[in-house]
Amino acid sequence: MSDSVKIGFVGTGGNANGHLRRLSAIEEVSIVALCDIVEERAQAAATQYGGKAYTDYHRMLDEVEMDAVYCSLPPFAHSDAEIIAAERGCHLFVEKPVVMDIETGIRIAEAIRKAGVMSCVGYQSRYSNIATALRDFLSDKVVGMVACHRWGGIAGGPAHWWRVMDKSGGMLHEQATHQLDMLRYTVGDVAEVYKIDALRVNVDQENHTIPDAEIVTLQFENGAVGYITTSSALINGGGGSRTDYIIEGHMVIQMAGRELQIRPEGAATIEIPDTPTLSIDEAFVRAIQTGDASLIRSPYSDGLKSAAVSIAANRSSQEHRPVQVPVTP
Repeated sequence: MSDSVKIGFVGTGGNANGHLRRLSAIEEVSIVALCDIVEERAQAAATQYGGKAYTDYHRMLDEVEMDAVYCSLPPFAHSDAEIIAAERGCHLFVEKPVVMDIETGIRIAEAIRKAGVMSCVGYQSRYSNIATALRDFLSDKVVGMVACHRWGGIAGGPAHWWRVMDKSGGMLHEQATHQLDMLRYTVGDVAEVYKIDALRVNVDQENHTIPDAEIVTLQFENGAVGYITTSSALINGGGGSRTDYIIEGHMVIQMAGRELQIRPEGAATIEIPDTPTLSIDEAFVRAIQTGDASLIRSPYSDGLKSAAVSIAANRSSQEHRPVQVPVTP
């Protein structure tokens, strides 16, 4: 293993703080540069975690030697930072969802492939023992239907990008992407979607253009069907998420947070190991140190497939018809 993994950040707000905190606890990691369009935010992160603060990632990538770059950006801001970093030979950690449009995602995926660098997308739920146990259990089972919901409130204040459809892609694309990704991880790829949505409850919220209710039907490539619903209307609490899998043997598996239940009781058993697991950041660093890309459970090419589902769903809503999920490299 290498003695130290030098890491830079493009974007130091929001989710970046969690990654910075976890990375700073890894002895072999050195935070060497941090970039943000808000200078005070970049400087505050540099003061806390070390490294040089920048407001221009082009300068940062030109001036600082790095092994890896975290692109912790809102959906609309993913563009050429990933491409330039890959061309510099930097391994990439890209926050989800990876893009707002498929064409940009394909360009980034091709740059990663051409550069031969490793990549990781921030789908941390894949790294839990529960996700592994459920995926293993379902791997030889027939899934008939999945039913999923993620209901919650609004992220950020009136000026926050999250509540603007053109910047976030809505709750389905920006937050429920975790649920969509887990459906892909446990059931398989999605071939076609049909989405209807509405904005009826959050009409009193300032600068709010995303739907507060979304319903998406899913046709999986393996023949399974399903649906996912989202809502951002529960601003006073009461939200949550759950996924039900109806499978062969006339059983339903309910996944809610860190809990798995099978109905009817006693119909089957899913063994969940209690062995320690690597966090997504530890897995990424270990992969860089060892060259073992198999430690990464969602490389960029796979993360793009998850984004493609919600991009197609948003298009379906606009065009009022079912839409095939784009095939990505």
